[in-house]
Amino acid sequence: MVPHDLEVLLHSRRSDKPLPPDSQNPVYWVAPRHLAGDDGVLAERVGDTLTALDWRMWPTARNTLLYVSPDGLRGAEWLLASYPLELGGLPVARQVSTRSRVDAVMAEWNAYFTAGVPYEAVTDFLLALDARLAPDEGFGGPDVVLQELGAGGWFRDADRPRTAAFDPGFSAGVSLELLPPLVQDSDPRPGQMGWQAWAEPGLGDPYLWCASSSRRPWCGRTSESPSGSRPARSRHP
Repeated sequence: MVPHDLEVLLHSRRSDKPLPPDSQNPVYWVAPRHLAGDDGVLAERVGDTLTALDWRMWPTARNTLLYVSPDGLRGAEWLLASYPLELGGLPVARQVSTRSRVDAVMAEWNAYFTAGVPYEAVTDFLLALDARLAPDEGFGGPDVVLQELGAGGWFRDADRPRTAAFDPGFSAGVSLELLPPLVQDSDPRPGQMGWQAWAEPGLGDPYLWCASSSRRPWCGRTSESPSGSRPARSRHP
């Protein structure tokens, strides 16, 4: 298997299994999954998932692909061709948004994913969003996010235990920060907070992918639902 031109070559310390000495078809072992990239099929895999959920799709005048849920309250747009903005120096590939009403002018919240995000992460996000009866309400607080991450083996930042967490290998992080430019919420007031997530092979390495959203969509589930300061051990977009 020849690495794709857009794939990031990982350091040898990231390979957890040696190649067989007689291998004619080398296999690149990557663990955890968030370091493996999007396999170059982010648009196709996410599109297949949304089509299976009966979301409608049509091309826009900006050369993007817009998917809208059957109730018209959720949208997911493939933006890579239009290259509207960057996160962490990477082009944003997918925008997800919701509205409280079909005729609402402003989106209640937006989430942005750069190229390189594993497609499983984006499809799981959209499956959870599609399953919610009301996509713009019923979210928990920041502690819910950190509790879920902790249950998955992540640990909280010692200096920011209520707003930041890292995976055991320090190769990915999630933190609550001031919303970066162009990542907007329905609340127009300045100083709004939102979640940021990123992956990097090693401290100081270029980001593999980044994601950013307003606070609400990443605040976990409640019982009724189916650029700020620098983190101590890593960087945020």
